[in-house]
Amino acid sequence: MTKPLICIPYFSGFGHTKRIAQAIAQGAGTSAQLIDVEKMAKTDWAALDAADAVIFGAPTYMGSAAARFSRFLEQVDTRWENGEWIDKIAAGFTTAIHPSGDKLATLQRLSLFAAQMGMIWVGPSDIGTPVNPEKPGINRDGSWLGLMVTEQLGQVDDLPAEDLDTARRFGVRILAATHRWRQS
Repeated sequence: MTKPLICIPYFSGFGHTKRIAQAIAQGAGTSAQLIDVEKMAKTDWAALDAADAVIFGAPTYMGSAAARFSRFLEQVDTRWENGEWIDKIAAGFTTAIHPSGDKLATLQRLSLFAAQMGMIWVGPSDIGTPVNPEKPGINRDGSWLGLMVTEQLGQVDDLPAEDLDTARRFGVRILAATHRWRQS
């Protein structure tokens, strides 16, 4: 069986979202392709159209997905009209500097977009502490709609290793869901 193509279109204002996208891609395997939505080329659009799964990534700015990412979503209108992304696996992730930071609003935006496109949404499944003490720091924001990451401003490493591990685990989950969906 061929490896599913997983595309990760993202916008990253300060590099945090890109680092999370890279960690998700590590978990998703060698067929994962990062796409910076500010540098879209025809080959990127072709990859998205051919993808088995699309994992959307945007930082949360002022209570929603960054406008530069929303511009990308609006460019997909003809694909919506023609049903070109129906039944692709979809997922999403976001970063912000506050523990809430209205990240849920961004994930709702991304999941509603996927629903309008007829895509199949997959959220994280890892349960970390305080429920599962054997997984300290995993899914530390406790988000199930999509992956949330809280940046640690002022820290030497402003993205904790636990969040990068959670992102890798999320990539593994998306890959498994994509395999399962393709077999059905």
